[in-house]
Amino acid sequence: MPRRSAFAFDSKKSFLALRVKIPSVKTSDFDYHLPESLIAQTPVEPRDSSRLLVLNRDTGTLEHRLFRDVGDYLRPNDLLVLNQTRVIPARLFARKETGGRVELLLLRRWDEVTWETLVGGKGLHAGKKIKVEEGPVAEILDVLNGSERLIRFSEPIEPYFPKVGHVPLPPYIHEELNDPERYQTVYAREPGSAAAPTAGLHFTPRLLEELQVKGVKVAYVILHVGLDTFAPVTEENPEEHKIHTEWCELSQETADLINQTRAAGGRIIAVGTTSVRTLETAANYQLPITPFTGPTSLFILPGYPFKLVDAMITNFHLPKSTLLMLVSAFAGRERILETYQIALREGYRFYSFGDAMLIL
Repeated sequence: MPRRSAFAFDSKKSFLALRVKIPSVKTSDFDYHLPESLIAQTPVEPRDSSRLLVLNRDTGTLEHRLFRDVGDYLRPNDLLVLNQTRVIPARLFARKETGGRVELLLLRRWDEVTWETLVGGKGLHAGKKIKVEEGPVAEILDVLNGSERLIRFSEPIEPYFPKVGHVPLPPYIHEELNDPERYQTVYAREPGSAAAPTAGLHFTPRLLEELQVKGVKVAYVILHVGLDTFAPVTEENPEEHKIHTEWCELSQETADLINQTRAAGGRIIAVGTTSVRTLETAANYQLPITPFTGPTSLFILPGYPFKLVDAMITNFHLPKSTLLMLVSAFAGRERILETYQIALREGYRFYSFGDAMLIL
């Protein structure tokens, strides 16, 4: 299968949109109160010194550990699946012809010079031109949803990233990040995300090496994360929510490792909801797993029959979010919400720079 551009998005290609009939739930069923003081503003050092809340689905037991202890719960022949996407410095500043300043957030590349973009500024209608500060001119081609615009640059914008691009941190992080690499996993390789696959931020090269020495195998997928990952579900019936579409890839090498692991009785352990989404997308096409490349709009809600993922590592997610619904589908809504309440009482740090869960 030919390799696609890490940025490319084919809006005409069909994609998987699987929704499973679920028990009657409302979006409000996935709500909880989070004190602002527990929203992590900065990452801990070192990466693997974050806390780890271990939830056993069979017994309902909880254990409070540090992330560097995760190997105590992994066995030889288990397979860790990591998302190798890399966050691009997609936040840019530009000027309108009148001189007014505009903020751009690149969401998805359509071709070499055309991007789906979130814009901050007034009067940015189709046909308007702007100039990136210390960069090329761009034209507004079309008005999409809300503040989203389709923009065509006069030349590829990627070469300008080192000079004019800024890493877009989530809207709930207000502290300045001194080292942009702390919003990248240590194994990030393929540029294309507007946000980091945050469950992977806890791994260090040394921890990964120790796990592999123990006999734990490692495989990689790619899913380029969009900013919609932070958007809450606003429809009261979650089945009416339009899930965001993201581009993903599962290679032949990873497919082989998955199939070998399953045949040998090992577990598939997804690192992050992005890896879960990629794995389950591929599994819904064919088992045993074959390579997969393309967009996915897989929406995992309670009642979804997981076909591939046996355990997952994940952070603590926003109320009413599709990600909270996904982990609730995996471990049970009531159990997840009860676990979150315990995490709140114990002072766990939430969201992107927060602590982690291991759900077995």
